[in-house]
Amino acid sequence: MSLQVRPPVETDAEPLCAVINAIIAAGGTTANETPFTPARLWEYSLGGPGVLCCHVVTLDAEPVGFQGLYRSPDLPEGWGDIGSFTRQVPRVPGAGTALFAATLARARALGLVAMNATIRADNVPGLAYYTKMGFVEYDVMRAVPLADGTPVDRIKHKRAV
Repeated sequence: MSLQVRPPVETDAEPLCAVINAIIAAGGTTANETPFTPARLWEYSLGGPGVLCCHVVTLDAEPVGFQGLYRSPDLPEGWGDIGSFTRQVPRVPGAGTALFAATLARARALGLVAMNATIRADNVPGLAYYTKMGFVEYDVMRAVPLADGTPVDRIKHKRAV
């Protein structure tokens, strides 16, 4: 079993679409509620103009997750908005840590000063992951409705770069 981290290529969009769409279908851990097509995933998360950087983690050459930093008009200058998605079944131990090491290095090279992670309050694994990566809570968006109207808090975490 060999984990590798690298920049995305367009052919990653299809297998990574399967990863994120499975997470969306399972529910409870992502603010994304609409399944992605490979083209929309590429534009939105992997290589479009709003992507500051993105990394793909592979297991024995198969893409099993990605993490990106994105521009957001809601954040201060010099901040990136981070998003992380890895295969859930079966889990890929070490994938998130490997992705974050690459993302942090690239954020520093880009001259960013901080990263923001906005996590659903019911996403216990996501909250634990970002805490493990050194993020601290700084704000809460209360009762943000899901597509079905269910209110769920969003917890904002930050980490200096």
